Amino acid sequence: MTNLPVGKRSSQKEISSFLKAAGKINPARSGRLVFALDATMSRQPTWDRAMTIQASMFDAVGKTGGLAVQLVYFRGFGECRASKWVINAAALRDLMTGIDCRGGHTQLLKVLGHVQRETQKERVAALVFIGDALEEEADQLCQKAGEIGLLGVRCFFFQEGRDPVVERVFREMARLTRGAYFRLGPDSAQELAELLAAVAIYAKGGLPALADSSRREARRLLTQLGG
Repeated sequence: MTNLPVGKRSSQKEISSFLKAAGKINPARSGRLVFALDATMSRQPTWDRAMTIQASMFDAVGKTGGLAVQLVYFRGFGECRASKWVINAAALRDLMTGIDCRGGHTQLLKVLGHVQRETQKERVAALVFIGDALEEEADQLCQKAGEIGLLGVRCFFFQEGRDPVVERVFREMARLTRGAYFRLGPDSAQELAELLAAVAIYAKGGLPALADSSRREARRLLTQLGG
């Protein structure tokens, strides 16, 4: 996996609005989805349970087919890595289950900067992020989220735990990218696997594909995305 560089410092100015994302998915090509994880020590107490949920989400993406997925995770002292883009989501699931937690601060700004650079090369349809804590400045995170929102990347934040500050920032970043926010619960595996399958449908075919889907969670997601 590739170690990600430190992201360029963003402006402190809070984003209050953004332009409508431009561009459409080319149906002749695979959609692209970044799946990012917080693997810092705060998640250790529930890591085994979280692995079950996260693995089920990868399985859901794999069943969608025709979708390129990249795994990104951060942990420890400045460690933030990204895999290659692969079509076989099961391979990334197996890689993910081998990750252990290490102490360190969150590095979500690096993840957002990475997604920005990737989509400037070739469009990334969506970012899925799972985490429980934030030690970074909210304004910087929202600034960067707004920037990738302008590029048409929708962000889907899954929160573990009930930290109100984390929830507020995750919700705001989801809003700035026209994405969605969800909370991880102890019995969320099946529901969240279905939600991620809906995200995968969006990443592959956009809002029209969600609208055409008969999945209940696809309809639920479409409602959050304003479709």
